[in-house]
Amino acid sequence: MTDKNLATTLLPDGTVCSPKGFRASGIHCGLRRNKTKKDLALIVSDVPAAAAAVYTLNAVKGAPIAVTKAHLADGRAQAMLCNSGNANTCAPNGEAVAVKMCELLAEASGLSADDVIIASTGVIGQPLPIEPIAAGMKPLVDALSSEGGDDCAAAIMTTDLAPKHCAVTVEIGGRTVTVGGIAKGSGMIHPNMATMLVFITTDAAISPAMLQKAVSADVQKTFNMISVDGDTSTNDMLSVMANGLAGNPEITDEGDDFDAFAAALHQVTSHLSRAIARDGEGATKLLTCTVTGAADETAARVLAKSVIASSLVKTAMFGADANWGRVLCALGYSGAPFNPEATDVSFASAAGIVDVCRAGRALDFSEELAKKVLLEKEVSILVTLHDGSADATAWGCDLSYEYVRINGDYRS
Repeated sequence: MTDKNLATTLLPDGTVCSPKGFRASGIHCGLRRNKTKKDLALIVSDVPAAAAAVYTLNAVKGAPIAVTKAHLADGRAQAMLCNSGNANTCAPNGEAVAVKMCELLAEASGLSADDVIIASTGVIGQPLPIEPIAAGMKPLVDALSSEGGDDCAAAIMTTDLAPKHCAVTVEIGGRTVTVGGIAKGSGMIHPNMATMLVFITTDAAISPAMLQKAVSADVQKTFNMISVDGDTSTNDMLSVMANGLAGNPEITDEGDDFDAFAAALHQVTSHLSRAIARDGEGATKLLTCTVTGAADETAARVLAKSVIASSLVKTAMFGADANWGRVLCALGYSGAPFNPEATDVSFASAAGIVDVCRAGRALDFSEELAKKVLLEKEVSILVTLHDGSADATAWGCDLSYEYVRINGDYRS
């Protein structure tokens, strides 16, 4: 599928191995009790790569984040290593364990430990045992393959119901550039940087500074616009490696080439953002809130995310109840400027569209049609403000009984 506006092409079954020069693997090393679940993931570039990352703004941060920040200080990396089942946060000797994981990979692969992006996800506050990781490192390295993207995506999952991955291509400087990505995230998702864990690979030639610029701008419109449950994780991180093997002229400034790369990156991150929202813990439907006619883009983003994060909106959507007053309420406490008396609200899905509010007042709408619209697996909440020309989109999910069950016994 080609996006005519962005000139990018989505690759069927694309993964982090779709760009040139990347291999990946995922195995079960013993961190998780369920032996059918992979718990150790690895991505390696054939050559050193430009690298960039964004991190959680939670004051409590996982130990791997400090180590990754130190390793990316020079804007370079060659591998990404991640375990699932244990977040290595608020754990004894957490940073030492994260450093040791990088050293074990270096010993098994011949790479430099300082060129490793390290990440962990899972339960907070539990010691991360190094023994299973040490035992699994050689098998993990031996399993590296250009076909290993699916195993890698599976190995970073926790409560996720499905792996999340995609890749796109774009023409830059007369060369075909590919951007691939994987993500994990299902609960504890209300990011203020990116989202749970996202690992992106590309064969684009781009400087570390411009790569960081592209990533930092993009997350404001994608991962920062997701909310599953209002909780910002301690381990949120998005990292990118760009190895330059596509052979395009290196992108060192803004311009057409940078815009093309940013468009491809955005298509990957948008796809993964929707996948995370759709896979929210206990979710039965994907919710999209689009705000149009806002005074400015900042206001539009704040308003859209306020709606998608509202527990009362989410429960109404779970019950297929067209309680549009909850939408107006969420807009009202968002803190962003808008005129309630000029606000229109509609609900839409594959079953149709129903207008429920115009100029801040109730409309006489069909409850039967509204129920049909809201029973679909993907529902859009459309808000028109008539305050300006800015717009924004946020993604989320409904809030079900199952969410409480999952998180009531998460550690077990």
